[in-house]
Amino acid sequence: MTIRNWVKFFFVAMIIGGGVTGVVGIIVRWDFFQPYLVAGEFGEFLAAFAWMILLGFTMSVIAQAGFFAYLTLHQVGMNIFRTLTLWNWVQMLLILIVLIDLVVFRFAPGAESAGDWLFYIGLLLFLIGAAIATGIKKIKMTQKPHVLVPTIFFMIVVTSLEWIIALMGRQGNIDTYVALLLFPIVAVNAFQVLMLPKFNAKSEQDRKKLEVRRKARKEAEKQKQANA
Repeated sequence: MTIRNWVKFFFVAMIIGGGVTGVVGIIVRWDFFQPYLVAGEFGEFLAAFAWMILLGFTMSVIAQAGFFAYLTLHQVGMNIFRTLTLWNWVQMLLILIVLIDLVVFRFAPGAESAGDWLFYIGLLLFLIGAAIATGIKKIKMTQKPHVLVPTIFFMIVVTSLEWIIALMGRQGNIDTYVALLLFPIVAVNAFQVLMLPKFNAKSEQDRKKLEVRRKARKEAEKQKQANA
């Protein structure tokens, strides 16, 4: 990817992360925002909203770091297991392990009632549903069925690792941030895994155009020298 397209990729992901967190933040933390509106303290409301967007920017950066780490991991996995089929089986096993880890070691310690379990399982179902939907979309975009498992692996395993920041917390309002932080990470990761090929293709087009311009300049210089 060219530097120009990487910068575009980076900032689009940042905007997605910030926008999703801002919108979801108002919904999830309405009890925090509502008093400012009721009291007419619009400056405080905007400051709180800006803080949510900044939080989304931070999660976007974490998600992007996780994505490029996964690209390296995927290449290493392919080299170790030699075949995509075997590597996909390993990824499916890791998906299962991570899902069990989420339920047993992340959700169970904080679930004290049936309502808590419904909350956590609802988030887990959202994560799994988003992963499957992203995988199906990836197949439609690439016409390559074998991308389903790597996409679901990335969307579940890597997202869970990035989400662990909230899941490890135990303070009183941690459930708010457990819900809040999941959405921007999922949105940014879905964008990255779906749109990276388009940005790579655009980079390749830009390189070809640059090469054409370089050849044209060389030809122009040669023509000037011949005419001198």
